[in-house]
Amino acid sequence: MTMIMNMKRFGFYLFLCSLLTVTSGRVLGERKGVGLHPQVGQNLDLLEVWIKARMAYAGLPGLSIGIVHDQELIYSKGFGFADIKEKKPATPDTLYRIASHSKLFTAIGIMQLRDQGKLQLDDPVKKHLSGFNIAITHPEAHQVTIRHLLTHSSGLPREPVSAHWVDFDFPSRDEVFARLGRQQTILPSESLFKYSNLAYSLLGEVIAQKTKQSFSDYVENNIMAHLGMDDSSVVFPGEAKSRLAVGYGRRMPDGTREAFPFIDARAMAAATGVTSSINDMAKFVSWQLQLRNKGGKKLIAARTLKEMQRPHWLVGDWKHGRGLGFGVVHTSERDLIGHGGGYPGYRTATNISSRENIGVIVFANSLDSEVYPGSSWSITDRIFDWVVPAINGAKEVKEAQDIKPEWKPLVGTYRMVWQDSHVMFLDGQMCLLNPNSPNPKKSITLLEHISENTFKISRKFRTFDYGSVGETVSFEFGPDKKVNRINIGAEYAEPVEF
Repeated sequence: MTMIMNMKRFGFYLFLCSLLTVTSGRVLGERKGVGLHPQVGQNLDLLEVWIKARMAYAGLPGLSIGIVHDQELIYSKGFGFADIKEKKPATPDTLYRIASHSKLFTAIGIMQLRDQGKLQLDDPVKKHLSGFNIAITHPEAHQVTIRHLLTHSSGLPREPVSAHWVDFDFPSRDEVFARLGRQQTILPSESLFKYSNLAYSLLGEVIAQKTKQSFSDYVENNIMAHLGMDDSSVVFPGEAKSRLAVGYGRRMPDGTREAFPFIDARAMAAATGVTSSINDMAKFVSWQLQLRNKGGKKLIAARTLKEMQRPHWLVGDWKHGRGLGFGVVHTSERDLIGHGGGYPGYRTATNISSRENIGVIVFANSLDSEVYPGSSWSITDRIFDWVVPAINGAKEVKEAQDIKPEWKPLVGTYRMVWQDSHVMFLDGQMCLLNPNSPNPKKSITLLEHISENTFKISRKFRTFDYGSVGETVSFEFGPDKKVNRINIGAEYAEPVEF
């Protein structure tokens, strides 16, 4: 009850109109070299236009993005606001609660102990945790092992007996173990994938028991410090609060969002407690790519990392798999290795494609930001759809066509009653697309240059076309020498900025 009252006291509501105002034009960060190749820069332009349009129309507060290629952070930017009330912009150094990413650090800690001979993955949990007294309701099941906890195949309940995802009163260690004796397994172990935060909370306790130090101290000193992740933490330092993005709830039907107070994960830290930034998480991604590609034994042996990142448990028809801590998303183009996270006010995702030697990090401070692979508005998917192929292509195509100087003033977003249209130079061609769609590349209309500021639509709209093919597209300029109107056939649209 106290926590709920505190939430109400600290929370405030933000109307859609204010969100549309404050997110406009806020983009902080940098491109580190990749902008030199025109095709990569063009696809980054598309990504940024699409993100800003999505944030404006959905009223999203803020997010930060990083792309790692060949162990180097080549792109990092913040969009919108880390704190709307204070108008504090999101940046690559903004801190986010990255939630279930915590499981990756927990799993690495367990594998370090395994490689040191201090435990085996097929050891019964009870061998290392005497307080593991949950009722086993399926006598024919295997004993619950460390491996079962790592792969979410233990059959344990998702959570301790607690409504902490609703009242945000996360349990203490003593409460977790006191309640464990009143719980029972939901499924037989090794019968079905069943995600469990409780399982990872117990793994954190295994680390604490075997190392004679707190889980937070172990991870911060034996993993994060060795990677130079100086801004990351398991126990959040109070002095860093000014850099922490405010977490916002989903947008409600009346256009409001709730701002959540800081919420301590307590004994659930091994499952969901870690805080980090894009720039820090890029170091974690770079370490993975380097270890996979060049070998070595930094933190863990390269073979151990590969063991963790291969599927140990398949879900459904092999679209998803679980490694040891890591998740695997399987597509025809690539396998994405990583994890996502959801915490009160935050959605986060980190994924690498080892085949392409690329990692993508997306952190957002709202519950309705789509960051995970596989969702219709997934930011992660759009980066892998657009930017990653351009990076791959840049290795083979040393020279690519760039926009003509005289066309640069034409680039921009234009609005009419029916939709927004964005004019840009993309993949070597002038085009028109709808920036407020799940995948604007599917709405592309190519523009064939006729003369001066006049073009012709050379291909039908894929998503919105009632006879536009062959029509002219012309641009009118005002006294300030900026476009003040675009004519599309007999219709027109006017410039707008997000």
